[in-house]
Amino acid sequence: MSALRVDLLSREYPPHVYGGAGVHVAELAAVLRPHADVRVRCFDGPRAPEEGARGVTGYDVPPALAGANPALGTLGVDLAMADDVAGADVVHSHTWYANMAGHLGGLLHGVPHVVTAHSLEPLRPWKAEQLGGGYALSSWAERTAYLGAAAIIAVSAGMRADILRVYPELDPDRVHVVHNGIDLTGWRRPPADDAQAERVVRARGIDPERPAVVFVGRITRQKGLPYLLRAAAALPPEVQLVLCAGAPDTPEIMAEVRGLVADLRAQRGTGDAGVVWIEEMLPRQELVAVLAASTVFVCPSVYEPLGIVNLEAMAVGLPVVGTATGGIPEVVDDGVTGVLVPIEQSDDGTGTPLDPDRFVADLAAALTGVVSDPARAAAMGAAGRRRAEEHFAWAAIAERTMAVYRHVLDG
Repeated sequence: MSALRVDLLSREYPPHVYGGAGVHVAELAAVLRPHADVRVRCFDGPRAPEEGARGVTGYDVPPALAGANPALGTLGVDLAMADDVAGADVVHSHTWYANMAGHLGGLLHGVPHVVTAHSLEPLRPWKAEQLGGGYALSSWAERTAYLGAAAIIAVSAGMRADILRVYPELDPDRVHVVHNGIDLTGWRRPPADDAQAERVVRARGIDPERPAVVFVGRITRQKGLPYLLRAAAALPPEVQLVLCAGAPDTPEIMAEVRGLVADLRAQRGTGDAGVVWIEEMLPRQELVAVLAASTVFVCPSVYEPLGIVNLEAMAVGLPVVGTATGGIPEVVDDGVTGVLVPIEQSDDGTGTPLDPDRFVADLAAALTGVVSDPARAAAMGAAGRRRAEEHFAWAAIAERTMAVYRHVLDG
């Protein structure tokens, strides 16, 4: 009997990865290959052989749409993908960028379409800043795909609740929870005497002898970076703030963050004042070194279905201070692997804190409490690594994903 053929459809795939969804698809493809014939279809053009492109087809935006609204370019790629999934047993799409490819491909070729929900367009209204009228198209594409899907995989129970709230027409039995996973081998703290790791962090302007709070994420409204920059003003003066933050959604939010960083540096003193900002996306080995040189990881998101970055930090042995929203409480064990920061949020889809000053103060207090107690931070970090090993290993997630495929095929 031939292997089940699964076509994974994604906006991102190495070497063009910008966020958690791209990391997820790359890892999922790897762990599914022992179980199925996996074909990956992604954006950003063909992949070169040296990029590990076995079974990977990359697509460019059709030339006629190159200057159009980005949402139209996305749909142009989706049409090409939909045509090419002929012969698949299951099509599995990730994010709205590829959802319509999965929906149309499933209809065209008579195969079940599975969606993994990494986020929801109606809960990211700030994307109208980025896409303009294309946000209406992205929202339509997502809604159409979700309502037509044979199954939807939510990356957390919190995400599942959001899906059923935003799309109440869905049959709850079609929405399954399969958490994101973490590559425990690739995300591991280097030895304490690793000279190369120390060279990496010092070259980036980080002093490994000083305590540090580290943030990793794109510059987008959902990640809550402006709240962190306000909270950081209350950190003890010896504490460094390390920002691995780039790929802004819009020039406006980049300008806002630049202004807040400048204000923070001015408040903290001369020079960089212990604020290190790394704008480019670091290779994994360098990012692991930066994480390992830090004391605590911070995730100030106002919208976060799960947060792969939290799992990465935990796997490297860092405690996580994160907002008590979305799927973060399913990852961070409050008081054991980190601290959850309470938040009361607007229900208008933006996730805006109802009392932003209180949220900022609570975030600052939680960070100060952990970073000022190195023994407690180290114990939480060790507990985080154990939690990642016990609950978020990719092997179990591959089995759960295959079970969803078997369920839709049997149905």
